Amino acid sequence: MQDPAPAVADDKIRCDACPVMCFIKPGALGACDRYGNEAGVLVRVDPHVVLDHWLSDGGAVVPFNAGALDWDGSILREPATFITAIGAGTTYPDYKPAPFIVASEVEGVDMVTIVTEGIFSYCGVKVKIDTDRHLGPERALVRADGEPVGHVTTGEYGSQMLSLGGVHHLTGGTKREGRATCDALLALCNGAAVELTVDEGATVLVQAGKPPLVNGQVEERMRVGCGSATIGMFAKQWFGKVDEVVVVDDHITGVLSEHQAGKLLGIADSGIKMKGRRSTPGRYFQVAEPGTGWGGTNIADPLQILGSFDPRKARPSLTMLMVSTTGEHASYYVLDEALRPVEQTMPDDLARSVALIQENCEPALSTVLFMGGAGGSLRAGVTENPVRLTRSVKDALTVVTCGGAPTYVWPGGGITFMVDVSKVPANGFGYVPTPALVAPVEFTLRLSDYEKLGGHMDHVRPLSEFRGPAAHRTRVPHRAENPWPLMPDAARGPHR
Repeated sequence: MQDPAPAVADDKIRCDACPVMCFIKPGALGACDRYGNEAGVLVRVDPHVVLDHWLSDGGAVVPFNAGALDWDGSILREPATFITAIGAGTTYPDYKPAPFIVASEVEGVDMVTIVTEGIFSYCGVKVKIDTDRHLGPERALVRADGEPVGHVTTGEYGSQMLSLGGVHHLTGGTKREGRATCDALLALCNGAAVELTVDEGATVLVQAGKPPLVNGQVEERMRVGCGSATIGMFAKQWFGKVDEVVVVDDHITGVLSEHQAGKLLGIADSGIKMKGRRSTPGRYFQVAEPGTGWGGTNIADPLQILGSFDPRKARPSLTMLMVSTTGEHASYYVLDEALRPVEQTMPDDLARSVALIQENCEPALSTVLFMGGAGGSLRAGVTENPVRLTRSVKDALTVVTCGGAPTYVWPGGGITFMVDVSKVPANGFGYVPTPALVAPVEFTLRLSDYEKLGGHMDHVRPLSEFRGPAAHRTRVPHRAENPWPLMPDAARGPHR
């Protein structure tokens, strides 16, 4: 884990791990806090993370021997150790081979894993926020520490999406914008909470795997569906217990008596009149403006979205339930002699139906996906002919992981991948003050295919060499929810 570095005046050494090229005093760290000067030697101060998968044929756990990775593998189905790129170092400057190119045998197949930390300026995070509340208009700027770091994208089914980072925010704006963007991305990728503000919108506290806070309010659940879908799911729960149901939703508000589900159940027309734009029967768009009230609208009183009842169809004592798509808001009404809805205490059977809606809502979470493009410098650390690596990934001959976690590789040109940061070992991401993010990347493929790529074969080392004292190495248990990177089902290409 050590690199020799040229000495300069005052016993400083120059770090060449990134384009900043820091001069580091003895006992001090570089600007990234990742490399330090230890007695005149450039040292990677973060531990190098190794995944343990100690799985034996009999199901027994194989003990880890004080940091020595020297188990001979004789009774294991596959190597129980996976060398990740977390803490491994980078390929910078571009011509250097990857820090670790590790050979192992999996079910009789010679495999190789190329391990490197990539420096990503072309990167960002996609944030999925489970909420019905309006966060801000599409394309509105999202800010961290007052600086623009991204924008609001599309609203999805029960979630709002943010796109943060990217090269234009990291390097195309002011220095302060670049630093704020890098800080926000790093914190989100490493599982920390970040407060974001949306222009003309809400303030949101986001943390991967945790419920979001919108304007200081914790989101407990995401909606069960749009208003129309809710009608379809729960129409039978209301049949015979109430004359009309309106499910309030910012996108599609549902009306039971007009909806096909109500028609099939034989529910009579209630004479209800809705504001907004009618779509197909029982479905209404734009009943109110987006907001943080009922069903993601800006209303606090659901009667605001109703017109007058049609006296030719409505009648006094007609009953009506109005409910939001999360069940968070619900009210029960009875029409008086003037056909005006008057709020009454909700009957128990309808209260149970509202509780059922709540039960069917999944817990609201914030999900953070790191997205980066693996470009020339990273690929050059794998092979002298970088385009062959790209083709190998596209042909599913090479599996891409991030700290051992599974990734999704986008179709089309280049190696653009996404990873759920909650599946990456803790503190798996770093930064360099250019500014750019540092993310772990591993490429796993057959050794024979690697040779065909023009890989750095003279730098291949067997897994058995990773043994002995490991002052700069830490073992981390493999997460059971992740596929083991060396297993056939996780490496479809090598075991095709």
